[in-house]
Amino acid sequence: MKAIKAKEIEKKFDESEDISKYLDLSKARRPKQEQKRVNVDFPLWMINLLDKEARRLGVPRQSIIKVWVAERLEKAS
Repeated sequence: MKAIKAKEIEKKFDESEDISKYLDLSKARRPKQEQKRVNVDFPLWMINLLDKEARRLGVPRQSIIKVWVAERLEKAS
């Protein structure tokens, strides 16, 4: 990987040039976006309704759950 100054990367980025060759993505992380697996048990009727809504929207069940929980948490804070 070629060393390059931040200002040069910014200039290339602003000019829509591909800067991926200057980045070490093996160590990249998204702060506050790390994932942790949890298990939650839902009643069957709730799973059926979640699946119905997921099919309607064309997304996985997990996506619906994440969005709805996030919305509720944002509202509560």
